[in-house]
Amino acid sequence: MTQSEFRYAHHPEDVKKYSTEDLRREFLIDDLFNGDRIKLVYSMYDRLIVGGITPVSKALKLEPTDDLKAGHFLDRRELGIINVGGSGKVTVDGEVYELGNKEALYIGKGAKEVVFEKEGHEQPYFYINSAPAHHTYPTKKITKNEAEIVELGEEKYANKRTINKLLVNSVLETCQLQMGMTELQPGSVWNTMPAHVHARRMEAYFYFDLEEGQTVNHLMGQPHETRHIFMKNHEAVLSPEWSIHSGVGTSNYTFIWGMAGENMDYGDMDGIKTNELK
Repeated sequence: MTQSEFRYAHHPEDVKKYSTEDLRREFLIDDLFNGDRIKLVYSMYDRLIVGGITPVSKALKLEPTDDLKAGHFLDRRELGIINVGGSGKVTVDGEVYELGNKEALYIGKGAKEVVFEKEGHEQPYFYINSAPAHHTYPTKKITKNEAEIVELGEEKYANKRTINKLLVNSVLETCQLQMGMTELQPGSVWNTMPAHVHARRMEAYFYFDLEEGQTVNHLMGQPHETRHIFMKNHEAVLSPEWSIHSGVGTSNYTFIWGMAGENMDYGDMDGIKTNELK
């Protein structure tokens, strides 16, 4: 079963007028993982697709939705997958890739059949991002050992964290999709602070490893006109090109960042001083 949603892009002047309910309806993506279901959200922000795939009792095949108007899901797209659950496997045109917890798989444009399966008694949760692609790059699995790892932050600012750059152009070739995973250390709760924006690409965040009963206050909006969305474990949020994307939790957590747009330089961003946010 595939459940598909469509989300429009938004002008920042309009978002200033949104209520809490409006913000959550337009930007929050919840209920990503449900038994034997593929959930997809097609966003007009750089046409990124965000999804969750949960094979429980049967294999799940990634099929094109009506929004794609394509014979196969990846006819004009590339795909990034990060498993945030137990061990599972992804079969791409007959080749099997086993994915453990926090392991990633990049699938290039043109793959015809992509199938997700449970393996053994563990329950995998496949989080996916997909962006339009102009060229075919090889399908490749990336583990944390193969990632580009950056340590950032300080304990006194409660933002000590490890950035795992998994599907980025310094690790493997992609058209425009970039994905990685940031793990906050115990006692650290702030992500992407000091904040920044990058008008050359959009972003989506997916929060996980969040303790039961805890929450993350995700910050968005223009630097001088911020808004917030309280989020639970296994929820994602869309971040427009004009918006900051930061947050603070009531405990530490991990989040996956996915980006699409015209710029592939991870460091290309416009920083905002913390005391200038409003």
